Amino acid sequence: MGLLSRFRKRTPITIYDQIGGYQAIEVVVEDFYARVLADDQLAGFFTGTNMSRLKGKQTEFFAAALGGPEPYTGAPMKQVHQGRGITMHHFTLVAGHLGDALAAAGVPPETITEILKTISPLAADVVSDDSTTVSV
Repeated sequence: MGLLSRFRKRTPITIYDQIGGYQAIEVVVEDFYARVLADDQLAGFFTGTNMSRLKGKQTEFFAAALGGPEPYTGAPMKQVHQGRGITMHHFTLVAGHLGDALAAAGVPPETITEILKTISPLAADVVSDDSTTVSV
């Protein structure tokens, strides 16, 4: 067995698997939205939003973005966020709440940094103004 193991392809462990898969992401998303909705600078963006549906789509999105087995089936980010007046400041606040929710769930700091780097390019599709550079 030892000799043959050298020839087997090893599948790299994804961030999705490292942090505990779909159920772990559900826990993080729940905490993430509790933080976002408690933030006076962000809560207004969610007035009238079906939060249960949004949390489901957000969980699906993060799972796919972090290497999970299922694709994201929601609308494109640009389509969902255009015209909402989201600034780079708002995007940075949201990223901070995500980092805090990940930390609260016990995700190691280096993995949190990797996750935030994965989502930072989304600023171009989410932010309405011209300054879409994110510092992670």
